[in-house]
Amino acid sequence: MERVAIAPRDDWEQTAEQLGFRFASIDGDVYWDESAYYRFSLNAVEQEIEEPTEEIHQMCLDLVDRVVRSEAMLTRLQVPETYWDLVCNSWKNGDPHLYGRMDFSFDPQSGRAKFLEYNAQTPTSLYETAYFQWVWLDQLIERGILPGSTDQFNSLQEKLVGVLNQQMPRLGRNPLYFACCKDTEEDLGTVDYFRSCAVAAGLTTGFSYVEDIGIDEQGRFTDINDMTIPAIFMLYPLEFMFEEKFGPYLGKNDTLLYEPSWKAILSNKGILPLLWEQHKGHPNLLPSYFADQIPGDDIGHSFVHKPIFSREGANISVMENGEEVAYAEGPYDDSGFIIQKTHPLPVFAGNHTLIGSWVVGDKAAGMSIREDDSIITRDTSRFVPHVIMD
Repeated sequence: MERVAIAPRDDWEQTAEQLGFRFASIDGDVYWDESAYYRFSLNAVEQEIEEPTEEIHQMCLDLVDRVVRSEAMLTRLQVPETYWDLVCNSWKNGDPHLYGRMDFSFDPQSGRAKFLEYNAQTPTSLYETAYFQWVWLDQLIERGILPGSTDQFNSLQEKLVGVLNQQMPRLGRNPLYFACCKDTEEDLGTVDYFRSCAVAAGLTTGFSYVEDIGIDEQGRFTDINDMTIPAIFMLYPLEFMFEEKFGPYLGKNDTLLYEPSWKAILSNKGILPLLWEQHKGHPNLLPSYFADQIPGDDIGHSFVHKPIFSREGANISVMENGEEVAYAEGPYDDSGFIIQKTHPLPVFAGNHTLIGSWVVGDKAAGMSIREDDSIITRDTSRFVPHVIMD
């Protein structure tokens, strides 16, 4: 893993505008940053990113199978008891899943990637990972800036189209709706891109904002025009759905839900101590415990304190030798917490660098790189492209 400085394309902003990348800058600050790229060897990607991603994903699926059989675990993960049947039946019925993103801290010295967490339900940065960084690579090869043999760990779009195409027998002629909240440019960009993949897969699609979802007299979901929603992908956390007016109708009508309700287990950071308990000593896992447990000797006094419900670094605090050295404010301070042994992100040219490894279906499918001046990665952290070049 190496960071390589490079001149941005003269026309990158025009390219972003033409391709609908509306959030390439956020509040006037750079989000898409092509003043550098990260170079990996093929061996590093295959052995230290791709293989661990698929192995940990399978470990997570095995964990779901354990959790749905244990009221104690469901309680530990703070799944509301009202929704236990929904979550458990979703798993037992084999409701299909589409995608997720694991976050890793990669140690370039040892070549080992440490698993930090799994956003298995609502990961964003999908468009820029699957499409815009591929356009960047294609143009740099075309312009002779990078060798023609340069590659990227990126089969996201191909795999997304494939897994969406597999939903056709389940959906029939019914449209698959895509939904996000209003006034969230990045979320809208994510669902717009996801929807374009569904169209490429041959599906009929629709769109609704989460705020516009209604319930008809038969208890079915409806859009703003009172049209029935037969199937929906919602870029909206399941724990939030459980609190919505339509929450009690989940699983009680025939609406097909993507991601499936069993993802309420995997989108919960409580899986980290459960994975460590089951696979203690695994080379890609970090010692993790629930905050109300007495931690083992393997965690020491330097650890990260995380809410079990949290996204984009919110409400995370970093402790070093028992003292707080960083904290990110957010809305998740009323949930349970876990602690995870610190594994600092590698620093390149002053940038703390996080690797996102994407899963589509059950396969590793691509990689994204985020940089930040802070040791905590947030929603505004810069996105930097990568290449595979031996």
